[in-house]
Amino acid sequence: MTPPVRPADGSLSDAIRQLRDRLAEVERERDRLLALAALHEDLAASLHFTDILQAVAGRVGRAFALDRCSVFLVGEQGALRLVASYEDPSLRNLAVDPQRYPELQRSLESGDTVFIPDATAEPLLRPVWAKLVERKVQSILVVPIKWDGRPIGLLFLRTARGKPPLDEGDVAFCQRVAAATASALHHAHRLEGHTAADPGAPARDADVRRQALLAYVQKLLARTGHDGAFGGETLPRTTGEELDRLVDVAVRVLQRPADRPVA
Repeated sequence: MTPPVRPADGSLSDAIRQLRDRLAEVERERDRLLALAALHEDLAASLHFTDILQAVAGRVGRAFALDRCSVFLVGEQGALRLVASYEDPSLRNLAVDPQRYPELQRSLESGDTVFIPDATAEPLLRPVWAKLVERKVQSILVVPIKWDGRPIGLLFLRTARGKPPLDEGDVAFCQRVAAATASALHHAHRLEGHTAADPGAPARDADVRRQALLAYVQKLLARTGHDGAFGGETLPRTTGEELDRLVDVAVRVLQRPADRPVA
């Protein structure tokens, strides 16, 4: 029998290194997806601007073990305000001159993502190279938070030397984060505007949902032979018809054999 051909030591070492690199990338992508899922949960539970933006800064900062992670909002005439910070959550509503930070200025003016893998070799940052070296800055990423095609904020990330540098996968992840942040801010803005215009609306909406739930349970109990007369709520005719339809489905589910689908 012919013995199997074994690769040369160099080829084997290269294959092992490539496999380790690929495994590290898969694990990194898994961590990104887990962080994005956790962030969506945070955003779904947040109704106020400050809570939303601090959740973003915290989640992204922890996901990448960042040196800096900040969220800026754009004010009138392009003014910037730092409104959330991973490294110092106490920083809120701090005015920032974008002209002092060329990477922020470029993203704000172009509306594009600015990715700088090596900050100390980037011509745009030449005036502050000495400070970047002193602070051991590695990568910088600025992602615009857009609504209706224009930047309403900026997501800023910075890594330190000795930590894993940011890559294109991280850029794509942060762009998804920025899109989710824009949607959450828009939702919070609409909710706050609705509440300000009609302060009683949330309470009325909750009462309607409560009445609908009680009426549904009452109808379901009555249709299944139980006493469902425990409330006297009345609903519009269209709502009652919809509840009747849902009750029909529920009754058929309760009554069908376990192996038969509902028609």
